[in-house]
Amino acid sequence: MIRRRIFLLSLCLISINAFAGDKIFHQNGNAIKGYDAVAYHSLKQAVKGDAQHTFNWKGASWLFTSQQNLDLFASNPEKYAPKYGGHCAYAASKGSIAPVDPEAWTIVDDQLYLNYSKSVREIWKEDIPGNIKKADVNWPSISTQ
Repeated sequence: MIRRRIFLLSLCLISINAFAGDKIFHQNGNAIKGYDAVAYHSLKQAVKGDAQHTFNWKGASWLFTSQQNLDLFASNPEKYAPKYGGHCAYAASKGSIAPVDPEAWTIVDDQLYLNYSKSVREIWKEDIPGNIKKADVNWPSISTQ
């Protein structure tokens, strides 16, 4: 168990230079790897968006399953966008930046948090309030790396 945690932590803490300078984590220009940020809130599930419903915000394309979801996001992006620019919340709590698996998500106090993997999410969930507090402190300095 300890070896597994060390391995997962080391994977999560790898700084990805290609993404470090970006406020929003994106892959091929798509935030959340093309998943619909609103669907996490409304459907309580990770759902791939459609390129027909695209909104550009903070240097990334956000894809949605419907025009309604796009409109909801456009009216209040901060409400629906994941914390820490869509980077791994657990890595942010440890002072680093890491990519995410859009299927490894949690909503806390109506805010979307993403993690590197489902295994890392389970570690992050062991102390969500503490991890959020640490990530909030770390984010201003690591978001500009």
